[in-house]
Order: sequence, then C-alpha cells, then structure tokens
Amino acid sequence: MDLTFLFPCLNEAETLASCIAEVRKSLDGGSLEYEILVADNGSTDESREIARANGARVVEVSEKGYGAALRGGFGAAAGRYVMFADADATYMLEHSLELYEAAVREDGDMAIASRLKGTVQPGAMPFLHHYLGTPVLTGLINLFFKGRLSDCNSGFRCVRREAYETWRIRSSGMEFASELLIKALKAGARMVEIPSGLRPHREGRIAHLKTWRDGMRHLLFILSERPQFFESVGLLLLTASTLLQVATLVFGPIKIGIFNVFDLHSQALFLLGGLTGGQLYVFSCVLFLRGNERSTALTRKVLSLEEDSLFFLLLGLLVLELLCVGAIAVRWGMVHFGGLDLTAILFPLVHFLSVPGLWAIGLLAIHVFKKGES
Repeated sequence: MDLTFLFPCLNEAETLASCIAEVRKSLDGGSLEYEILVADNGSTDESREIARANGARVVEVSEKGYGAALRGGFGAAAGRYVMFADADATYMLEHSLELYEAAVREDGDMAIASRLKGTVQPGAMPFLHHYLGTPVLTGLINLFFKGRLSDCNSGFRCVRREAYETWRIRSSGMEFASELLIKALKAGARMVEIPSGLRPHREGRIAHLKTWRDGMRHLLFILSERPQFFESVGLLLLTASTLLQVATLVFGPIKIGIFNVFDLHSQALFLLGGLTGGQLYVFSCVLFLRGNERSTALTRKVLSLEEDSLFFLLLGLLVLELLCVGAIAVRWGMVHFGGLDLTAILFPLVHFLSVPGLWAIGLLAIHVFKKGES
C-alpha cells in the first residue's frame, strides 16, 4: 500500500467524519492506494463507530498521550508512507495529496505541511504560539540540529515508514512532534515543506494542547538532545567566573576609569556564575549518560571517575570546608566573638569550596545513578 493516513483520536466525534471525508476528497484525486487509520486513545464518545462507518480502520491504543497514539498508529500502518494530522478539522487536509506527492517527488523521508508558510486564519493560533513559541522552538531545532524548517510544531506530516522505524521514537506526549524532527535531522533524513495553513477550532471545543506544560516539554526535549550546549556553556561560565574570582582576590578592588571593579559585588556575581556554570556542566554529564552523544575528553574522564578518586575528592573538600569554618571560628574568638569583617576573603573562599563541592556531589549522584542502571 502506498499511504496510510493516520488520525490520532480522543473524543473527536464532532469533527472526525468531516476530516475523513476531506482526506478522501484529496487523495481520490490521485492514483495511489491508501487507507485511513484512526488510532483511538480511549475515546468515550462515538469516535470509533464514526470512524468505521466512514470506512476507516481503527486501532485502539491503551497508552495515553498524543505521541503514544501516533506510535501505536505507525505500528499498525500498512502504507509505505504514513501521513498524520489531528482530527479536529483545523489542518487543511485538502493538501493531503500535495503533501504526499512532495514527499515522493523529493524522495523525502518526511514532508511537512507548514502552517506558517501558508494561511493561518484569524483565531486559529494563539498569539504566543504564532509569534513566540513556534518560532523560538523552530529556531532552536534549526540551530542545534542544522535544520531549515519554518514550523516545527506542525502536526500535519508525511513520513516514510521505513525511515521512521530506524529513528526509535519514544515520546508519548506532545513532544513527539519535536522528537520526530530531531531524530530525523540527526539521522540525516531528507525533509521537505509545503505551504499549508490552519483553521480555528470548532466553537466550544476544548483543545488537548496545554500551552505552558506542552511548550516546556518541547523545550526540554530539544535541549536534552543537545548536551554539548550545556557542556560548553557550563564549562565556559565556570572557568571564566573562577578566573575572575582569582583576579578579585589578587588585584581587587581596583578602579578602571570611572568604574570600580573587583570589589564585593563583583565577587558575589562571580560566585553566582561559578555555581550556575558548575550545575549546567553536571546537567550535561547526566544528559550524556542517557544518550549516544559525543562529549569532550574532559567529560568522558569525569564520567569514568573511579570510586576511590571520587572518595578522596569528597573527603578533601570536606576537610577544607571544616578547616575554613574552624579558622573563622578562631578568628571570631580572637575578637571576643564581636563583629568580623572577612567579606573580602570569604566570597573567594566560598567560591573555591562550594563550586567544586556541589560539582562533586553531582558526580556522586551520577555515579549512584550509573550503578543503579547497571
């Protein structure tokens, strides 16, 4: 079979019949052999009965979520290509044949019906989705994974099933859309876009998409697939803030023109930078553990740290912290437990002890995680 048109479905009785009819009207204009498949995700209305009555095949998917429904549908599809779209009558399904033909003509692994290259009708897309969410997420995917996309959140796509099966898609939620693109780009898939558009939801329909929750899921997935970003930013911030903290200790405070620098406020900001950089770097280490991404030699050495090295690192940091606290207590006693003015030296001390300390604790957590996984 040439094509399976797949509808993920959860209580779409109001619009499903019209969507099936629109797909048939488009695809019947060609000579391809196709089927319409509805992946029902636990509908409590008449969606399944409506699908069958309109000639569609139904597969029931028990795992909840948009991505789960699509994964179940892909698994049951008979077509060489699988095209999918929401069954809420918002996508311009009259472009179905054009989308399929673009995929075949360009020998594409994925063809996308871009809403933003077409006509987004008034009220079809919330302002934040149209001008902030979708452009930002699309820009990040293009930047990190060398894409040339205009609409990463389009849910109207045509995918070569053979290629899809090599991408090992795991997402069960709305982030399925981002994972599909990222895995395809990482695999060097050939991708093509056609202009399409978007219509408003039917009046009274409650959208399944939750803006902030699902937007964050997309963002986190995109970032999690690029641990090199956190590795490089974390190491840069950690190194720069630590070197500048050393400069404040050696040279500060000094005046450069009209600017007073390397004083207490600078020390506080460099401490913040060091802590943030250290945590970003540890986060990158966690991400490298869960994927097959290539890290720097430093990170590979950190992740393969032996138990004895980790033990002596933690012990050494603990001893240094105790010595620091003890020295401050002695100095306090020398002034009869009155006021102390050690701020100029305390900020660098906290920096050089807390930043490596938190980093080492993060490594301890990673080591425990690795042992648990094995």
